[in-house]
Amino acid sequence: MTDRIEVAATELRPLLEEFIMWARANAPGSDPELVGPAALWHRLAFSQDLGTWKRADLRNLLLDRMPKVVEDPDAAADGMLPAVDAYLTFLSQTGRLAKGSDSLADLQAELDDVEDEFVDLMEELLDDTEGDDDEEDEVGDLGDFEPFADELADLATIRLRPDAELAEAARQAPLVTKARDLALWVGSGRRVGEETLLTDAEVEEALAATGLPRPETDGPVAEAVPQLWNIWNLAVDLEFLQPGEGNTVAVQDDTSEWPFDDDEDVLDAWMLGLHSVDYGDPELDDEDLTMALAGLTRGLLVRLLLAGGSRELDELAQDLAEAAADLDELGADAWEAAGDPLTPAIDWLIGYGMVERDGDTVRLTPLGTEGVVHLVDDADIEVDARPAIESMSAHELLALSAELPEDEADAEFAAWMRLREPGKAAEELLEAAAEDESDALIRVQAASVVGTLGEAAIPAWQAALKQPSLRPYAATHLSQLEIEGAPEPTQDDTHWLILDMWTISAGLGRSEFVSSLRDIGPEMVNSLLEVVWRIPHAHVEELLDLISQVHPDKQVAKAARRALFKARSM
Repeated sequence: MTDRIEVAATELRPLLEEFIMWARANAPGSDPELVGPAALWHRLAFSQDLGTWKRADLRNLLLDRMPKVVEDPDAAADGMLPAVDAYLTFLSQTGRLAKGSDSLADLQAELDDVEDEFVDLMEELLDDTEGDDDEEDEVGDLGDFEPFADELADLATIRLRPDAELAEAARQAPLVTKARDLALWVGSGRRVGEETLLTDAEVEEALAATGLPRPETDGPVAEAVPQLWNIWNLAVDLEFLQPGEGNTVAVQDDTSEWPFDDDEDVLDAWMLGLHSVDYGDPELDDEDLTMALAGLTRGLLVRLLLAGGSRELDELAQDLAEAAADLDELGADAWEAAGDPLTPAIDWLIGYGMVERDGDTVRLTPLGTEGVVHLVDDADIEVDARPAIESMSAHELLALSAELPEDEADAEFAAWMRLREPGKAAEELLEAAAEDESDALIRVQAASVVGTLGEAAIPAWQAALKQPSLRPYAATHLSQLEIEGAPEPTQDDTHWLILDMWTISAGLGRSEFVSSLRDIGPEMVNSLLEVVWRIPHAHVEELLDLISQVHPDKQVAKAARRALFKARSM
């Protein structure tokens, strides 16, 4: 069944993509995403022809099939019928509603007829789902990170390795190479089958292309090569393979260039395939037993992370076996039926460069740590992960420190500064502050730190005079250092500094911003409003607009509106 679903989804993808584009202009009120499941199950259960639609099939699809497979009953109740109506209209208007189909008018009439019953079915599902919410939240699967949220939050700071190091490790991942080789074997337009993607003869060629052994089997080879299909799916995840016209798949143009030269491109590709960790879960002949071990590979990863990166295999197996038995009544049976369920998980993770095995010890690689941190972040769970100090750029340091408590930020700065000469540190920090003229917080942080470096920072301050966003800080600090020939800070410089501080205050929230304005007093704010509108600051207009909206003194608010008009007229 899995192969049939994959084939049907591959056939449908180009048509659905075209429908999405059509819907934007012709049915903007519909949700094209809701059409996918309906079109897929229509193809699987009712018609091999994507364009053949009958009233009876439509009724059975909506009232019998969809209640069994719909993922979001609430969204389906509100939007599925309008979305299907738009899809059928699209098929009709583009000539894709095949001969032999019922007319569009008849199909739309059927949609009207089943509407009330369909909505009732979705509401029943909603009632059942709401009743099961608490139980579902508690159960999850072996790969659910939520039960570990508190432990993850309490972990000591995780230091992530430099991108260059991670990219080099990703280039060595054997599974990515196999996915590339498989995609190159597929070629520019290979037709796939309806029951299995490839014939047995093609499977043998694909096994040879990827270096996988041919299994000993009396049945069809295609049914005995789960590893090949996992690599096929990985090639799709990595965007090495893409669906073509009709029942075809094709290799992407740049696939042959793997491993890519650019580190960022390498890591982007590797991250696309990160969720392939799920392919490491054991596959058993019994589907219920397979589902009882779902998430095993993720469960292994999070336990390694919590243990500081490594664990003994026996204790890891015992931990996961107990978790499987606790989560599912079939968990113990599934573990026994799998024999050695950790082996496929560990083998996949080794192949993807995420773990290594040394005798009876399993440990995360630096690339694996990076990957688990991303998976935890995807699950909206907090974990304190930071770049390694020695590889942290000045901009990364400034951005990170903005999110940290003051004492932690000071510690990060101190550790980073110990690795550099003061003059070099000043240069890097000010160059980072100049990267984005709109980022006042980064600029203020950089100036504050560089200001502590004294005379060692003079060359960096002098270079910063050429940057409009940094000139006010440079002129101020050079003046304080009594540097001969340095320009005196101007009133415009002072006003720029005030706008930077207002920008930071506004970013903290409306109440903080209003409080900072009150601290100045209405007379001083009025005086500033008469002049700051002339300053070519990235946020001057939005600050004036905000003052006009939130300042409690009506005269100040009025002055801010006048200043905003002048700023917009420049």
